[in-house]
Amino acid sequence: MALLEEVDLARLRQRRSEKWRAYSDDVLPSFVAEMDFALAPAVRVALNEAIALDDCGYVHPEPVSEAFVEYAARRWGLTLDPADVVPLPDVVTGLGWAVQLTTAPGEGVLITPPVYPPFFSVVRQHGRALVEAPLSRGPDGAYALDLDTVERGLRAGARTVLLCSPHNPTGSVPSLEALEALAALAERFGALVVSDEIWAPLVLPGAKHVPFASVGDGLSLMSASKAFNLAGLKCSVLFAHGPRGRAALSAMPVEARWSTGHLGALATMAAWRAGAPWLADVLETLDHNRRLFESLRAELFPAVRWVPPQAGYLGWLDCAALDLGPDPARLFLERGRVALGRGPTFGAPGQGFARINLGTSPALVVSLAERMARALRP
Repeated sequence: MALLEEVDLARLRQRRSEKWRAYSDDVLPSFVAEMDFALAPAVRVALNEAIALDDCGYVHPEPVSEAFVEYAARRWGLTLDPADVVPLPDVVTGLGWAVQLTTAPGEGVLITPPVYPPFFSVVRQHGRALVEAPLSRGPDGAYALDLDTVERGLRAGARTVLLCSPHNPTGSVPSLEALEALAALAERFGALVVSDEIWAPLVLPGAKHVPFASVGDGLSLMSASKAFNLAGLKCSVLFAHGPRGRAALSAMPVEARWSTGHLGALATMAAWRAGAPWLADVLETLDHNRRLFESLRAELFPAVRWVPPQAGYLGWLDCAALDLGPDPARLFLERGRVALGRGPTFGAPGQGFARINLGTSPALVVSLAERMARALRP
């Protein structure tokens, strides 16, 4: 973990990504889901080798599919066929293709808010009807699939379920039993599940990721972008499992397979094949950071509730008790100069919430918490 703690704020501010350019330098950004750590050594080597060879041509897609099949077998015990795996630029692009491949215009697509904002826009963009089945919330604030609400949505005509597993922004990880029940519901109503599993490599100690491909028919999405901080390099995969999932994927145009970024493909294959030691350090750091933030929250602003994430580095902060209005991030930005994710963008259940990014050094986690506390002082 020591190497990952060496995150220098002055160096971070030299970056030109959206996270470090959207706000002025007096703001500490914590709104975009990207980490602050240096690249995995294997990824850096792969990219440096490509640049040294002036190797910036079109992607060769087949090796990406093969690398993912190997990775999925090692990490989750999945048995997949490379022919069922299609490389794409990113998971949002994959969501768009999945919606088009599994539904006709006007048909219903079910989502489970609060959820990643593109889930809303992708459905609308492609002329499908948005069906919302909000997650349930237990007495302790923990989130879970509300299968009764999902069933009502399917009964009303939804033909595709967009699952976010592990879930963004809540950091919850669906249980095997919940996924099996969802698969049974989808089969009963003739629906397909499309599972966005971009956060799966970042499941933290105490939880276990169950790939939907191991329990049901459909399509799934995966990328190294969150776990290895490669979002800007544009590489992901959409893969089929089960006969109806394969039938849906077979309708994808051939040219879609060459839309992935070549450097992204090289970096992704390096991450999947040789990035495990680096990722282990990341997971140790994220586990530390969620415990650190919990202690800071309890000390500095106990009225803000949260359930520490089971996966990833995002914290979903319930600020309702502070009566900060539907968008608490506004106050934290104005008075604390910390930019959090805006809760209402995740759907109606996000009103009164903000999302924080803990994918950074422990020192910057402390700075984030101190700025939040400053914003709440009278």
